[in-house]
Amino acid sequence: MIIKNVKVYGEDKEFRDGEIVIRDGVFVDAADGGCEETEVIDGEGCYAIPGLIDIHFHGCKGYDFCDGTKEAIAGIAEYEASVGVTAIAPATMTLPVEELERILSVAAEYKKEQSPGADLIGVNMEGPFISTVKKGAQDERHIITCNEDICKRFLDASEGLVKFVGIAPESNADAVGFIKAMKDKVNISLAHTNANYDTAKAAYDAGANHAVHLYNAMPAFGHRDPGVVGAVSDSSHVHAELICDGVHIHPATVRATFKMMGEDRMILVSDSMRATGMADGRYTLGGLDVDVAGNRATLVEGGALAGSVTNLLECMKVAVRKVGLPLETAVACVTMNPAKALGEYESYGSITPGKKGNVVLLDKSLNLKLVVKDGAIWAK
Repeated sequence: MIIKNVKVYGEDKEFRDGEIVIRDGVFVDAADGGCEETEVIDGEGCYAIPGLIDIHFHGCKGYDFCDGTKEAIAGIAEYEASVGVTAIAPATMTLPVEELERILSVAAEYKKEQSPGADLIGVNMEGPFISTVKKGAQDERHIITCNEDICKRFLDASEGLVKFVGIAPESNADAVGFIKAMKDKVNISLAHTNANYDTAKAAYDAGANHAVHLYNAMPAFGHRDPGVVGAVSDSSHVHAELICDGVHIHPATVRATFKMMGEDRMILVSDSMRATGMADGRYTLGGLDVDVAGNRATLVEGGALAGSVTNLLECMKVAVRKVGLPLETAVACVTMNPAKALGEYESYGSITPGKKGNVVLLDKSLNLKLVVKDGAIWAK
């Protein structure tokens, strides 16, 4: 396949007029050209960006990753690819340990078969090692203290598919010991935590390297106690997720965060739940009832935000249109940065020879025009 007449997004985060060549499902140097059988697509001046990567979301189109079935994962993967998200790392909820093991083992089996749609390249464990104080939409009944043996059971069940394990360091007496023991096996996140600055900073100094949906389900960024946000800012090795759906974080806060921490470690995530792509109504998340109205999903009991109903491409548009981020920056935060955080940048995240041939074409208004998955048209 050759995609001509496009503005190609490069690893230097710049757009340049050019063309893209994909052979046998991977990008090749444009100078290599095609052959007589090559499909030629006129990009009509569109932006050509890598396939998006969502590293924190729960579901869509009526499915949830924690349904624990291959059918659910396949349904999620198909929808995500249709909106330009060509690689995914869904998030688990706080559930009983044995149920989480079963969900992860199903994901591992699905990974071996890899049905059409977005590639399943990771799992983001949002629980169960979190705080009851900042549980958000998680089920408090299943929250437990972080435990090396249980964590290893999760990693084994997923056959290495788990890429992030979240903890609340203040809720665990030996959180630093847990981090030091597990950090070389899996990325450790701070998630649903009430930690103050010192506790969070100690966790990051010990080797934790990720923050789950910054600002949400954690203490506010205060001038006397900057909390987790301050610890992330002072820890240059840490990647931080931001839910940029226009509901979870005020645009001014997103702008301030980019100024404070820089763009290289910001990752936009959707945190979408099963109602994404569906009509308003009542749904479930982690076994709890959720009401969806417009772009808001809230728990029936208590009214807390319960994920989003916005896919990652729409979040990227919010970042550009409402927050005011340059398109070049927003694209990096949904492609390059998540690929690097997952340890998958050799295969995903940029339009580079040798990487998977996943491309999204957007017109000047950022409307989706074409999705190419593994060198074949997936959606248009």
